[in-house]
Amino acid sequence: MAFQRLRRALLGAALASAALLAACGGGSVASQLVPTRVVAFGDGMADVGQTGKRYTVNDGSVNVWVARLAELYGLGITSAGTGGTGHATGNARVFAKPDAVGNAATLTVKEQIDAFLAGGAFLGQDLVVVNAGTADIVTESQLMLASSQSSAQARANIGQAGTDLGAQVRRLVQAGAKQVVVVGPYNLGRSRWATDNAISGTLQDFSTFFNQSLLISIVDLGANVLYVDLPLYFNLVTASPSTYLGTGATVAGPVCTSVAAAASDSIGLGLGQVSSYLCDSTTLEAGANLALYFFADKIYPTPVAHRLFGNYAYDKIRTRW
Repeated sequence: MAFQRLRRALLGAALASAALLAACGGGSVASQLVPTRVVAFGDGMADVGQTGKRYTVNDGSVNVWVARLAELYGLGITSAGTGGTGHATGNARVFAKPDAVGNAATLTVKEQIDAFLAGGAFLGQDLVVVNAGTADIVTESQLMLASSQSSAQARANIGQAGTDLGAQVRRLVQAGAKQVVVVGPYNLGRSRWATDNAISGTLQDFSTFFNQSLLISIVDLGANVLYVDLPLYFNLVTASPSTYLGTGATVAGPVCTSVAAAASDSIGLGLGQVSSYLCDSTTLEAGANLALYFFADKIYPTPVAHRLFGNYAYDKIRTRW
């Protein structure tokens, strides 16, 4: 009973935090922000090509939501590795190492921010994006599935990762970031990975707990922080894909056929699994209409799904700033 009361209290606090962070300032500012840069930190959901490829279908389109957001503001964004402001890196965790594929060299979100702050400072019109948590959930859940830790321990570690991400958001504000967009993981209970392993309920709980922990830790930052609700939006899209993607749209399976033979090419699910990191226009299901697919692989969305969320985030940001 004590656990249930605590959980209800956390949920109530998180919902209040989300409402505040999503609405604070809304209505008082009429799209006055004209960003000079989009600066991004995070994992594969926000990676614009840190190691040369993206975690979606690499078809040459604007295929990651952060890139779509920048485009809507008339800007571009390239990876930090090529001198750009996109620091997000596939499989990166918030604070813990190694990453989701066992690589200790991958910069965590904290280290991405360290590197940025060591080399420069935020400008007043910067739009800063933080999108992480997916790689932490993948890592902890894979350990659970391998019986290397209990579900309770995985959940606790995921909650801590959410709190850790909140601490990094606070660092950004303290370092001078005036407009920070925060996005947690989508509901991974809707992923093909979840359904294939019969852990949809568990991954939904893990995703929710990460986001609750994140929101609770940043509840007082509403003056500079906007939380954009990726779980809500992707829940809507996956519940009625034809409404958003068109007649015949599907969430039944990944459109990519590219299989990872090396850990460095994978998405944290092991070798022999489809990886969108390796996917391009030549490695799609035969006859597939890419525009009608939501999933590129068992976790990451297709370009069209990314663009839809980029549009959604843009609308929320313009309402707020």
